[in-house]
Amino acid sequence: MPYDVSEWLDEPLDPYSARVAHAFETVGPSVVHISAQQANGRTGTGSGVIFAPDGYLVTNSHVVANAARLSASMTDGRRFEARLVGDDPATDLAVLRLDAASLPHAQFGASARLRVGQLVVAIGNPLGFQATVTAGIVSALGRTLRSPSGRLIESVIQTDAPLNPGNSGGALVDGAGRVIGVNTAMVGQAQGLCFAIGADTVTDVAVRLMRDGRVRRARLGLAAQTTPLDPRLARRLGRSGGTAVLVSEATPAGPAALAGVEAGDLVLEFAGAAVFTVDDLHRLLTAEIAGVEAELKLIRRGRIETLTLRPDLDA
Repeated sequence: MPYDVSEWLDEPLDPYSARVAHAFETVGPSVVHISAQQANGRTGTGSGVIFAPDGYLVTNSHVVANAARLSASMTDGRRFEARLVGDDPATDLAVLRLDAASLPHAQFGASARLRVGQLVVAIGNPLGFQATVTAGIVSALGRTLRSPSGRLIESVIQTDAPLNPGNSGGALVDGAGRVIGVNTAMVGQAQGLCFAIGADTVTDVAVRLMRDGRVRRARLGLAAQTTPLDPRLARRLGRSGGTAVLVSEATPAGPAALAGVEAGDLVLEFAGAAVFTVDDLHRLLTAEIAGVEAELKLIRRGRIETLTLRPDLDA
């Protein structure tokens, strides 16, 4: 007797499957396949996420690096020429513009609100297979990843959602259908070890690239990561957030080291603004503050200290 599949086709999805399907149905139409043709005739591929209906999309810098011609293909079969708006190798992000309007576009969420163990869905075009979805969890937060330019990208999301070549620049999505990261790398020698640039960094960089075509930054000359803050200490300090920024290294002769910043310091404020995450600190380090004296409030061995430094303009 033939098996009647109609009995289960109409059954509701289990909660896990329903959230994965919702994420894909919501964001999938806005994820494109990018073709980057080099001057030597070679063609690279990757993914991108449309974030505005008038054709702006974000992808990885390494996907479009040195491309002589760019194009993007959508899940509905439409193909558009693409123009590079701006590129930021320091965060491995780039913004492209398609000559089109009324395009499906994704909504970006806040990566600072992510929790380890949370469901995430990766959408991209691995190995040329368009509109592929994989699922996993947030494995860790606050990772540091070295970009193709050699600089460190802070506050990177680690996930076990499988990625393959071609996924770069695609969307990492939460169960509510919000983009919370842009997939950027995998560790080829390992399984389930993949990384995405957090949405907070993506939105900040994308705005600057759309405005100026590049990102100019001030620098403090330190490596740091977001770290939990003891709840009792947070209450005593009157801080609304439960995190701060832990300094892991101060570059010799850099602005932070010259001001006396040390590894192990816990940064609370910079230039009069509260700092809860590394992304907060990055957003404050605009080109305008380079060369201007600013105060850095921190905790060192249980004592609150305030140092004065003068950020450099990053090259």
